[in-house]
Amino acid sequence: MRPFRYAHAAGDDWREIADTCLSQLGEIPAAANLGFLYVTDSLTDDLADLLGRLKDATRVRDWVGAVGIGICATGAEYYEEPAAAVMLGEFPPDGFRVFPRLADDLDAFDTRNGEWIAERHPLLALVHGDPTDGVTEDLIEQLATRTVAGFLVGGLASSRGHTCTIANGLHLGGLSGVLFAEGVGLITRLSQGCSPIGPQRTVTKAERNIVITLDGRPALDVLKEDIGELLSRDLMHIGRSIFVGLPIVGSDTGDYLVRNLVGLDPNEGLVAVGDLMESGRKLMFCRRDGATARDDLNRMLVSLKGRLRAPPRGGVYVTCLGRGVNLFGPDSAELRQIRDTLGEVPLVGFYANGEISQDRLYGYTGVLMLFT
Repeated sequence: MRPFRYAHAAGDDWREIADTCLSQLGEIPAAANLGFLYVTDSLTDDLADLLGRLKDATRVRDWVGAVGIGICATGAEYYEEPAAAVMLGEFPPDGFRVFPRLADDLDAFDTRNGEWIAERHPLLALVHGDPTDGVTEDLIEQLATRTVAGFLVGGLASSRGHTCTIANGLHLGGLSGVLFAEGVGLITRLSQGCSPIGPQRTVTKAERNIVITLDGRPALDVLKEDIGELLSRDLMHIGRSIFVGLPIVGSDTGDYLVRNLVGLDPNEGLVAVGDLMESGRKLMFCRRDGATARDDLNRMLVSLKGRLRAPPRGGVYVTCLGRGVNLFGPDSAELRQIRDTLGEVPLVGFYANGEISQDRLYGYTGVLMLFT
């Protein structure tokens, strides 16, 4: 199968960007039937016009995507400037189903899509959500149950203004995206960007988000033991590189959720975590820096490459705002690492305010989905 057409460009205004992308796309294949569009938040106010121009010029009716403070494409990142990344996918006519904004529940969604879901058995969905909407996380869990694999891929829009998502039209709030039928070839993995630096510990006493004891000992004593003497000398600044990993029960890949350290109490030996803690819960301390991020991304890419029988037709990459230039360094280092391992795969995506994989909302991760 031939690779998807894709394009990316920055410019002074949306018209220039649209024209440059359309020029890069060239002659639009007759089989192109799903567009992916990611734009920097500088273009939020012009997004309706940009999307309309792309629809008219390509004659592709169905589109999904989101606004990001940063966006990405094959080997390239864009920040702090008007920019767009576009990809045109080619799928069987019944191979996907775009759905508009989900708000409070999935009743209307089930009414519109229940028959298609029953017939096409969607494997997973690519979704985009609003980080300011309190129901988004619940919608993620609900929507995952409508797929065969219980799997979603995507992220929460990021913007200094409106956190807008695309599902044929433009949406504020909730969750929107596209379901892919069981026959569509897809593989996906995530990179945590962290590496555990100690064993799994058991919370033996906690109140709300404050861990009092781990393995029956003061929590801060255990933290200092696991991170080592050097880092323990400057506890005021370890929040930049030390995080808490919460192992996911039942995961066969050793997956875990990363949460911030939000406070330490040297006098009482307490550790405050950016999540609710309770006795019996497992946790481990993790380190995140440029080296661990590159190593973990490499492990993910090598694993994905080993599952490929042929070059992917295209892909979508959703990565955390805290990654990119902030973690991997300048000159699109994160996206160049993906390109150097997988080759010139057509790729588009954005820097998110939270990343979605399976039925969970993550932070500090990179989630890659490839169409095979």
